[in-house]
Amino acid sequence: MELSLATRVVAAHTVLEVGGEVDVYTAPKLRERIGELLESGVTAVVVDLARVDFMDSTGLGVLVGAQRRARTAGATFGVVCSRESLLKIFRITALDQVLPLYPSVDAATAS
Repeated sequence: MELSLATRVVAAHTVLEVGGEVDVYTAPKLRERIGELLESGVTAVVVDLARVDFMDSTGLGVLVGAQRRARTAGATFGVVCSRESLLKIFRITALDQVLPLYPSVDAATAS
């Protein structure tokens, strides 16, 4: 149950690249990193799930909470997800109607 996190800046957006598994054991690390970004004054956060193999409900909760936290901080928030297995989870939970989902980092940072 490994989680990797790396950040880079693309078109004034801070992209958080997530890899591995986001579950009850690793989700707190993701929550903490997003919080650090928002507390540092980042105004546009994109969470890139391209290298995520598995995500459970805890991970979904982190993303929803991060979106709320970003909104409160006056920041924009988006999620890059093109993996069908993860998109299915977003659809089943109707979170595809709640979270701004993008097929690529380019699409998420274009606005």
